[in-house]
Amino acid sequence: MILPNLYNLREQLAEERILLCFNGPISRSLIEEIGVALKKYLQAEPLTPASASDVFAVYIELTQNIRHYSENTKLVGSDVATVIVSQNLEGHYAVSAGNLLYHNDGEVLVKHINDLASLDKIALKKLYKEQLRKPRDVTATTGAGLGIIDMARKASKPLKAELKSVSQDISFYSVSVQL
Repeated sequence: MILPNLYNLREQLAEERILLCFNGPISRSLIEEIGVALKKYLQAEPLTPASASDVFAVYIELTQNIRHYSENTKLVGSDVATVIVSQNLEGHYAVSAGNLLYHNDGEVLVKHINDLASLDKIALKKLYKEQLRKPRDVTATTGAGLGIIDMARKASKPLKAELKSVSQDISFYSVSVQL
């Protein structure tokens, strides 16, 4: 067994101000356990309860989206999530997450994120209310689409998304939300 260079990893995480980092298969129970740890960390920070709640809510939304996508597609490896919670020098938190998905699905998501990123807070609120009023398709395999709009509303900067091709049909999708 090769011993990983944990000191260098620790230094890199500290340099990039990464508070929480996870990479591996994600399940409902793991989302909950990491969520409990994140909540405890945020409670110890000098944050308003609303800010701590926003960070936690975005973490839950992103990880649950990954889990749901994996369950719905059965794409091998799509349940492996990479999740990072970091803090920049100004004290803003960022929650970033990524996973494997079909390239076509990723293109749709990136376009949606970019569309949301172009909207101001008033337009995001209006879109949220419109989406809330729409009847939900009971046969749909995804949610009502409110979660991603809500993340955009909570964010202090526009959401960022990226798609990196790993094979002909599969890509790695990454999204980051700064709060």
